[in-house]
Amino acid sequence: MASAQQAAEIKVTEIRKKQETDNLVRALLDMGEAMIGSGAEIYRAEDTLRRIAKAYGASDCEVFIITSSIVITLELPQEHPRTRTRRIRKPVENDFTKLEDLNELSREVCVRPIPAQQLRQRTSAIAGTGAQRRGQFLGYILASAAFCLFFTGNLLDALAAGVVGAFLFWMQICVGPFCMNSVVLQFLCSFFSGIMICILHGVFPSLQMAKIMIGDIMLLIPGASFTNSIRDVLLGDTLSGIVRFVEALLLAAVLTVGFLAAILLFGRIF
Repeated sequence: MASAQQAAEIKVTEIRKKQETDNLVRALLDMGEAMIGSGAEIYRAEDTLRRIAKAYGASDCEVFIITSSIVITLELPQEHPRTRTRRIRKPVENDFTKLEDLNELSREVCVRPIPAQQLRQRTSAIAGTGAQRRGQFLGYILASAAFCLFFTGNLLDALAAGVVGAFLFWMQICVGPFCMNSVVLQFLCSFFSGIMICILHGVFPSLQMAKIMIGDIMLLIPGASFTNSIRDVLLGDTLSGIVRFVEALLLAAVLTVGFLAAILLFGRIF
């Protein structure tokens, strides 16, 4: 009877250890996905996950990350290695406030590890935060108007660019969730904002259509993606760098096609 009870206790202990290991692997995947989605470098995300795994007692941890996928192989003492893969589908937000919070959490758990389930909850809470809509709205308006003025537009042109910038913000917030990927959203934003600029120019001929377009195009240019791709290549993450570079080129090409299509359509209609 005692032997059977001991065997049952050992089995329960093994199940609990397995569940804890599974939670740890999922926590690492959550952390990696949140960091990449916030604009972290590939090497920094990989190094962070390895350090967290070591802090939780892993004898070995191999991490491979590209912009669309995370692969983790975790090996704890007296346990079989665990390998899990997660597909990253969310677009990169380049939210450095969120990234700093994730870095702070990673440093905290490396010094004083917390239960893996709690780590997942805290990671999810940070990943779920974002910039205030009001601040983003004002940012779209001010940035588009400022760029219009910078490229020698006048105050009326800047005002029109700000109106279109507000429209772009609405597109990103309301239309973005229904688009299958960032390429489709980029085309829709560029095409319909181009149509809106052409209509404003038709109603108010004194407006400089080119200056307004330049101001609003600056909101859509994938400059951060291009910079991150070069950075990844220089840091040795060639595959991730190439993927980001191709994505940036594709977004730039779609941006051009969208505005060009709007101009051609406007010319045919009017």
